Amino acid sequence: MSITKSSKAILTRTRSSRFFKRITLSAVAALLATLFVLAASSANESVPVNSAPTQTATDWKAVEQALGKAGSMQAGDVYKVSLPRSDLKVTVGGVELKPALALGSWVAFKKTGDMTMVMGDLVLTEDEVTPVLTRLQEGGVEISALHNHVLRESPRVMYMHIHAMGDSVKIAKAIHDALTLSKTPFAASTAPAQTQDIGIDTKQIDHLMGKTGKANGSVYQFSIARAEKVMDSNMEIPSSMGVAHAINFQPTGGGKAAITGDFVLIASEVNPVIRTLRDNGIEVTAVHSHMLVESPRLFFMHFWANDDALKLARGIRAALARTN
Repeated sequence: MSITKSSKAILTRTRSSRFFKRITLSAVAALLATLFVLAASSANESVPVNSAPTQTATDWKAVEQALGKAGSMQAGDVYKVSLPRSDLKVTVGGVELKPALALGSWVAFKKTGDMTMVMGDLVLTEDEVTPVLTRLQEGGVEISALHNHVLRESPRVMYMHIHAMGDSVKIAKAIHDALTLSKTPFAASTAPAQTQDIGIDTKQIDHLMGKTGKANGSVYQFSIARAEKVMDSNMEIPSSMGVAHAINFQPTGGGKAAITGDFVLIASEVNPVIRTLRDNGIEVTAVHSHMLVESPRLFFMHFWANDDALKLARGIRAALARTN
């Protein structure tokens, strides 16, 4: 059979087309294989975007040295340093306040990019307020509130809330220098840990509160976060930086306890919580702000009672039910 010139041309084009298709498919396969290897290598060498490294206490050594006292890591990658006023002997209605009940100064640090946000609550006597405030201002640390937390205490105690954003070591040094103008102790506590029964039924209190507390020496404490996020400008404030309800029980004998702390409330919750606390025999001792630019706007309500511990736990639980 003879093949015409036209047929030969068609056959040549067909064979050429098949040849180029084979070359093209091989090139695509090789390219895909190369991209796969590169992607796998890159994945092994890089940290995923959403898995930021967790801070450890070791990362805060320079801050510890500048502040003069070590702290510990808290939820939300917060480094928190407690500075209890164990030097003070403060009484309310015949009850001597343990530092963990209402005399606990603290400073908390949270990194955000190249900056650090710092918040704190400093317990001061009246004559310490002005010197400490002045030195803080000189060191670039803002005062966001100054007020009482309890009533009828002796000697009079004031609470200074602070806020700063910047270099963590410089801020820590500024706070240290200010606190040296007070009698705030910097030495680590030598008091033994409380292991025995503290004198109130903590298991039953947990049941009534619907939460599990923890013993801090002879004070039984609850920290209960709000449901919504609390923001400082465009940064979220973890609950461990002072935006959680703080409820403290200090046994006073015979199954009774002195209670104090603060509720963290939005405006619409303030009066319902006041009414609930008063209905349960719990005194409201202060309502005020602790911060300047938080969102949502928050009000902090402090309280006091010295009564049957289980009765007070029921009252606190009823008040918490009025909050988000």
